[in-house]
Amino acid sequence: MTHRQAATVLRLPDHPNTSVTIKQSKHKFLFGCAEFSVLPYVSGEMKPDTAAAAEKRYSHMAEIFNQVTLPFYWGRYEPKRGEPDFARTQKAAKWLAQRGITLKGHPLCWHTVCADWLMDLTNDEIYDTQMARVTRDIVAFRGLIDAWDVINEAVIMPIFDKYDNGVTRICKEHGRFKLIKDLFKTAREANPNATLLINDFDMSESYDILVEGLLEAGVKIDAIGLQSHMHQGCWPKEKLLEVLDRFSRFKLPLHFTEISLVSGEIMPKEIMDLNDHKVDKWPSTPEGEARQAREIKWFYETLYAHPLVEAVTYWSFMDGLWLNAPSGLLSLSSDPKPAYDVLRRLIKEDWWTPEQKLTTDENGKVSVTGTKGEYIAYRGDDEIRFTIG
Repeated sequence: MTHRQAATVLRLPDHPNTSVTIKQSKHKFLFGCAEFSVLPYVSGEMKPDTAAAAEKRYSHMAEIFNQVTLPFYWGRYEPKRGEPDFARTQKAAKWLAQRGITLKGHPLCWHTVCADWLMDLTNDEIYDTQMARVTRDIVAFRGLIDAWDVINEAVIMPIFDKYDNGVTRICKEHGRFKLIKDLFKTAREANPNATLLINDFDMSESYDILVEGLLEAGVKIDAIGLQSHMHQGCWPKEKLLEVLDRFSRFKLPLHFTEISLVSGEIMPKEIMDLNDHKVDKWPSTPEGEARQAREIKWFYETLYAHPLVEAVTYWSFMDGLWLNAPSGLLSLSSDPKPAYDVLRRLIKEDWWTPEQKLTTDENGKVSVTGTKGEYIAYRGDDEIRFTIG
């Protein structure tokens, strides 16, 4: 895959004809996961046995992932007006960033897990409060979290009828276009350098028609977020290729923001909303784990081969964290499943540049070719960090 490779010239003018060892340290491609338990862990809220299991999980996480999505669900982040969970979230974000993890916030506007106290406000007040929330949180985390799902699941937002909420109210009154346009404008002003996404689970033409209309209206979307929760079975090849082809026409980066594949019983097809599948136990099985590993390998290989795909986020990392589903890459005991081993081989072996021993020329220059990402050149005890691509 030549689009994932590049070359650069490393210049060490004071070191002609010198041997250097080149090692890759990080992918440019964003291999991500959702990991929300880091908030209580870093804040010291876990019991010792739970914290020990979390440490084991984070070790596996850091082995393959270079991006983590952190939660900003309004109803949980700010259950009481004016009291956002800023301190815990910032502490967790700094802890991850110190370990070389790139961060993304999810989401800034969504009709689900919405703040209940919004219902005490008028629609105009809700609208202003939503915009103020965007500014507040992006500014507060600027330089630490510079990628955001600005709006989540806007296709159904104005017709969402499971329960009343403030965001659906303003989306109905003002319309999706105005709401989204104002959200992106506000977010851009708060951090001009941020990567701003629209994100949705609806892969029908309704979504790309919405994206097309927004782009024609001048909304600057940095990347298109595509969800792919596959609890009812892995997408067939035809669907994945069709989705990639349809959204590629916008010539924007594609981020597969929420991938999940179960390693147990497949959810019944007739269930429309995954949240409606309520089970006490949903065990992983040896047959299911083998299937999940095969599907993970095919899905990631297909996405990595596509030139517009820049990020893939697995959701969630361990079994049982979402809908009690066996959709993790780790078991309930935080041990790697076959799917984890398959993904680790792809990311850290198949798509990773092997160590290179090179020699600079008489001018101290050496050409380095490898997978796009971050590298370290070792010359004796010296370390020179550089980037390819």
